[in-house]
Amino acid sequence: MVPMSNDAGGPGQVDPPPPRPGPPGYASSPFAPQGYPPPAHHRGYPPPGYQQGYPPPGYQQGYPLPGYAPPGVLKPGVIPLRPLGLSDIFNGAVNYIRRNPKATLGLTAVVVVAAQLISLVLQILVPLIATGDIDPTLSGDAPTAADLVAQSGSSLAGSVTTALASVVLSGMLTVIVGRAVFGADISIGEAWQRVKGRLLALLSFTVLEAVAILLLIVVVVVVVIGAESVGGGVAAFLVGAPLVIAALLLIVYVATSLVFTPALIVLERLGIVEAAGRSFALVKKDFWRVLGIWILAALVAFVIAGAVGVPFTFGGQLIAGSGSDGGVLAGLVLTAVGAAIGQIITSPFSAGVVVLLYTDRRIRAEAFDLVLHTGAAEGPGVPADSTDHLWLIRRP
Repeated sequence: MVPMSNDAGGPGQVDPPPPRPGPPGYASSPFAPQGYPPPAHHRGYPPPGYQQGYPPPGYQQGYPLPGYAPPGVLKPGVIPLRPLGLSDIFNGAVNYIRRNPKATLGLTAVVVVAAQLISLVLQILVPLIATGDIDPTLSGDAPTAADLVAQSGSSLAGSVTTALASVVLSGMLTVIVGRAVFGADISIGEAWQRVKGRLLALLSFTVLEAVAILLLIVVVVVVVIGAESVGGGVAAFLVGAPLVIAALLLIVYVATSLVFTPALIVLERLGIVEAAGRSFALVKKDFWRVLGIWILAALVAFVIAGAVGVPFTFGGQLIAGSGSDGGVLAGLVLTAVGAAIGQIITSPFSAGVVVLLYTDRRIRAEAFDLVLHTGAAEGPGVPADSTDHLWLIRRP
């Protein structure tokens, strides 16, 4: 019960509670109200809006560089520095094109157009020199063996030219993606300087891969022919069908296991044999995921290139069907234009998927994200090529 006071205040008046002590210096302040306790935030409580256990607003723990924000994963470039999902890989393969279109689409356009021009010239000159006709199969007469050889030779020459250009292009795009992981750009000239010393190894690997596939096909054909000569068509089918399936599966397995070899040759500066062995080691423990993402990316590129090139190819075939040399030439040109546009659009994407998939495998198998963090920690203002050496580091 509250005691009653008999002081001057009158009988029955309640005394006010004694003031509660405030922090040092509070009571002496001329603005402190007399007889009242200090505000709540002076009694051991945090200021309004403060959440216990969290840093004050504006503070980014563990992110010393501007531009890096929670939720806890660094993303200095086109990918977050952690194990990547399918969307991370595909988005990164698109974003590096968007952030540096001059060095991606521009470079691709130069290489592809040059390759298509050389291929077009070879497709015209080879049959013209051999048979005196641009397309001997349209003459109306039954094509001779020489005509077929000339036609096949022109197609082969065009394919070889396109393949060699693709090797050069993929090597340069690999360098561009390697820089884009850290948010750094690179010019076409710098990319060429980085990759020109690795071109011989890239070309040699491509040739060896093509020769190995060709030899496998020859072995299968010889075995099937031998089976037919011994037991007829039934024996050829019984031997050839499983052999062809096994050869296709072997080609898919080896090609998938070697898919990172070009990236290793360029980024880790390895020789052919060492790069092939390391590619096998990286793919081995995650083969089906690598194969699935690689095939999906190839299907996406094929659909896009087909959607772009089909109208040109269809129009070119209609024009070439006129039978005249001028119509054949116009048809070849129109088809080459469609193929060039499709390749310009899809080649950077395909190269980006392979390099980012290689990066993901290193992150998962070698904790490579910790190495990539050191490049991100260097911050802005450092030379763009200061992160190139990080691709050479391998964690035990």
